[in-house]
Amino acid sequence: MKQKRYHPFQRLFQYADRYRLEIWKASACSVLNKIFDLAPPALIGLAVDIVVQQDSSFLAGWGIQSVLAQLIVLSLLSFLIWGFESLFEYAYQRLWRNLAQSIQHDLRLDAYSHLQEMELSFFEERSTGELLSVLNDDINQLERFLDGGANEILQVTTTVIVIGGAFFLLAPNVAWLAMLPMPFILWGSISFQKRLAPRYTAVREAVGWLNAQLTNNLTGITTIKSFTAEDYEIQRIDRLSDDYRNSNRRAIALSAAFVPLIRIIILVGFTATLLLGGLEAASGNLAVGTYSTMVFLTQRLLWPLTRLGETLDLYQRSSASTRRVFKVLDTPITVHPGDKPLPVERVKGEIALDNVTFGYLDRSPVIADFSLQVPAGKTIAIVGATGSGKSTIVKLLLRLYEIKSGRITLDNIDIQQIVLQDLRRSIGLVSQDVFLFHGTVAENIRYGSFEASDEDVVAAAAIAEAHQFISELPQGYDTVIGERGQKLSGGQRQRLAIARAVLKDPPILILDEATSAVDNETEAAIQRSLDRITQHRTTIAIAHRLSTIRNADCIYVMDKGYIVERGSHEALLERQGIYTGLWRVQMGEPYREA
Repeated sequence: MKQKRYHPFQRLFQYADRYRLEIWKASACSVLNKIFDLAPPALIGLAVDIVVQQDSSFLAGWGIQSVLAQLIVLSLLSFLIWGFESLFEYAYQRLWRNLAQSIQHDLRLDAYSHLQEMELSFFEERSTGELLSVLNDDINQLERFLDGGANEILQVTTTVIVIGGAFFLLAPNVAWLAMLPMPFILWGSISFQKRLAPRYTAVREAVGWLNAQLTNNLTGITTIKSFTAEDYEIQRIDRLSDDYRNSNRRAIALSAAFVPLIRIIILVGFTATLLLGGLEAASGNLAVGTYSTMVFLTQRLLWPLTRLGETLDLYQRSSASTRRVFKVLDTPITVHPGDKPLPVERVKGEIALDNVTFGYLDRSPVIADFSLQVPAGKTIAIVGATGSGKSTIVKLLLRLYEIKSGRITLDNIDIQQIVLQDLRRSIGLVSQDVFLFHGTVAENIRYGSFEASDEDVVAAAAIAEAHQFISELPQGYDTVIGERGQKLSGGQRQRLAIARAVLKDPPILILDEATSAVDNETEAAIQRSLDRITQHRTTIAIAHRLSTIRNADCIYVMDKGYIVERGSHEALLERQGIYTGLWRVQMGEPYREA
């Protein structure tokens, strides 16, 4: 079924339905503020009427005969009108701005939450900078429109209705002159809107590419410096920034022409009212006070329409941004969340892969009809050349990707049926690519186990052979380690990752090249601690360094997505196969194929 298409702001107002009352309050205050704002020209007309007509003025018809009394009444009315105008201006500004902040907050949180639920393949097809552009720049653009643009549209509409109605009531013979430019202004606005829309879509796309490259460069600044590629990257940023500038120029060239053209149309209406209305007043067919009011109101009616250019510009920018935000929110989540609870304390840790086939995107399968049994509480190891499919198995166990066919079970339950959070809570992962957050050492160890005590954090660090180096840091466990832990060495980062997994205390532990970045001395120390960590829990160790997995209950050797050898370390060496060749290379002997 073809999905129904909505205008971006129609979608936005549907999304903001929970704020319907606040929207009505803000709108009402905007309208009331504009009504009181339009009153001063009427007061001027009354003042002229009092001075010219005196005891025959409009107010005199209400029983106020003396000129002084009429002027006092007019002054009091002025105070009330200006007071209410100021009051409602404060109210609408506060309401619209708070509303903008609330909707911005909700949109950003919902968009980020939605992204967290997406399969990893979604992120492989998009750059981080592009997604950051949506979460920050696009949502901020929407906030800017709600801050001022929505109020401007309401007040312009109110101006047209109130003044147009007043004109036809006071002087229907002249009113059409003031209203004459309106159809042309509306036609021009709609025409400009249609022409501007694709240009601002191009602007949002250009800024997305620019943000993507900036994010990528700042993340890889060490690589840029080490390869002396600063000039090359400056040229790339220059090219992307220039594309963004040119996209904006094309939009500006059109949007900047709006106001001058509208002013010319306004001039025609204003001049006609001034001339013909003056002739009517001179001939006695129109009161002088009414004529004064109409001249001022004509200016108040038509001149604000020049701001439609700015409002239209803001509207089109935010419309393009809103479309991008809802495009993210409308992206379907393909990962099934599972519906069968499995509390961590009930997990035994028996894992089975039965005829599993999986391939990334449209590429050929990485593993095909793959089967593997991992008994509960045992330690198994998976080794093999790069690209043989070892790390893919880890991602499938965590359901970071969904298998194409076959079945993976945990304790005889299909993992696609298990509540996703329960599944991942039962697995502790120490990856080769360690990610640490900007924060303290303790905060990074405690990540995922947020209620853990300081004593538990220290104990986990001690098991991971990390306590000693942490104690030597300037502030110990309170030392801030920088973004991605850049203030620490590779080995130190890996030991913190191990401590984090130890603190989680999961029934299943996965070590994906967990000791790849540590020296031999640290590796030996970690290996001693791993002997304790892996007791009474299912452990899957993936390694290139075979010395770290020689004590595993069973070692599986993978080649091109298939298990080609299995057995203990000693049994595999006796077979004189692939494992034996890998072992000889690591022992410093020349590799000989069996």
